[in-house]
Amino acid sequence: MGQAPGLRRPLRPPRGRGERGNAIIEIMPELVFEVTQEPDGEFCAECVTVDIFTQGDTWEELRANVRQAVRAFYFDAETPKHIRLHLVKDETLASTIANTTL
Repeated sequence: MGQAPGLRRPLRPPRGRGERGNAIIEIMPELVFEVTQEPDGEFCAECVTVDIFTQGDTWEELRANVRQAVRAFYFDAETPKHIRLHLVKDETLASTIANTTL
């Protein structure tokens, strides 16, 4: 069984219940992923509470990859009950202000 795409382990595990070796893992009720869409259309997701990163070519693929990455991260602990995907759109607007002379 391989790792989920882009999965990284945290340097310091979260606090709480559940055991992973000698580390204590927190059972969070919800994980929140910040999702951005790249210029080529690919979606990238980064969890804001633990170090889980993944991506997908489509929204449906991203959803499946997020679920797989979360299951892999919590392989020996209870997984969070809810996973929230928060789509972020970063847009820059140019503003032209005319110089006026009095």
